[in-house]
Amino acid sequence: MVPPPPNPETQQFLSSILSQRGPSALPYSEDTKWLIRQHLLSLLTTFPSLEPKTATYTHNDGRAVNLLQADGTIPMTYQSVTYNIPIVIWLMESYPRHPPRVYVNPTRDMIIKHAHPHVNPSGLVSVPYLHNWIYPSSNLVDLVLALSLIFGRDPPLYSQRRPNPNPNPHQNHNHNPNPNPNTNQSSNFGTNPPSGYSHPGRINSNININSYPPSPYSPAPSRPTHTEDPTEVFRRNAINKLVEMVHNDVTALRKTREGEMEGLFGLQGVLKQREEVLNNGVKEMQDEMEGLEQQLQMVLMNTDVLEGWLRENQGKKLGSVENAEEAFECVDVLSKQMLDCTSADLAIEDTLYALDKGVQVGSVPFDQYLRSVRALSREQFFHRATAAKVRAAQLQAQVANMAARNHHYGS
Repeated sequence: MVPPPPNPETQQFLSSILSQRGPSALPYSEDTKWLIRQHLLSLLTTFPSLEPKTATYTHNDGRAVNLLQADGTIPMTYQSVTYNIPIVIWLMESYPRHPPRVYVNPTRDMIIKHAHPHVNPSGLVSVPYLHNWIYPSSNLVDLVLALSLIFGRDPPLYSQRRPNPNPNPHQNHNHNPNPNPNTNQSSNFGTNPPSGYSHPGRINSNININSYPPSPYSPAPSRPTHTEDPTEVFRRNAINKLVEMVHNDVTALRKTREGEMEGLFGLQGVLKQREEVLNNGVKEMQDEMEGLEQQLQMVLMNTDVLEGWLRENQGKKLGSVENAEEAFECVDVLSKQMLDCTSADLAIEDTLYALDKGVQVGSVPFDQYLRSVRALSREQFFHRATAAKVRAAQLQAQVANMAARNHHYGS
């Protein structure tokens, strides 16, 4: 049978409290509030004995914060009898990325079992499901189911034995080791017997049920001592030991795998950096190769032009040209003048170099060397000055031609 969904008032309460903004807003991140609401609705659907509330939680450092909690009872089966355990599930600020904090909430007629493996004296619950909490797959329904299973193996609470002020040996021949009369006791969860528990699905009704297991720490000489089956005790202890061993192994394995994952993540970062360096190097080499290919194409084109010219002019005679310099025809007077000035400048430069060598070896007298250098330097200066003026005139002519060409195309 599918349990009924939570009543509309509960859904409206959760929607209203989680949608608040400003100073009164609950300290949960906005991207997880919808998941928190779904977790609580699923929990209340599966376990109607729990009720959502807001209350002030005080941290160990003194900070007080308003948080959501699920307050009520959860069922557990112990020795074929179903009991309800009063608990409080606090949804901390980092929920659901981190596990909630669970406390057993004993009434005045209950005591917490001494040295319980999963509940400390203050009522704080510590079970493997909380230690192995994984976001976002872990949820409150599975947590409560795990608590019911663990508490059914080793109950965390016992009912206190209180002396009867008017003992009557002829009354109550019930074989229950901890009899309690029916009473009406009000709580947040409904009407419960003095033991603080009720059967699931019968909250807010007067019922007569077996009280919670009696405390093993206070003697009851008027009642027969109940001895547990050694096989059952051994089986329960073995199961608890196996659960603890598995939990320790899982924790150690998880730490090892986390260390390996951190190492792999670090190695991945180094490999990514190397990949970027290699990609940049490959790109630079590709760009350089493209540039070299373009230069190679230019060289091949120039080579083809020169080879064609050589093929056309190879074996031809100068004809009537007596001077080899007359084989080159200049396009204009300025080019002819520039050619003459440049050739004279270079010839004087070669002559000066030869005079320097002659002075060094002693074949040219020093006084003649000085007179020759002075005359040649003067002549070289005039040739260079003329070449500079011719170059300026050529630049002006080129600019005028370009302007005339642009004007012609523009019109």
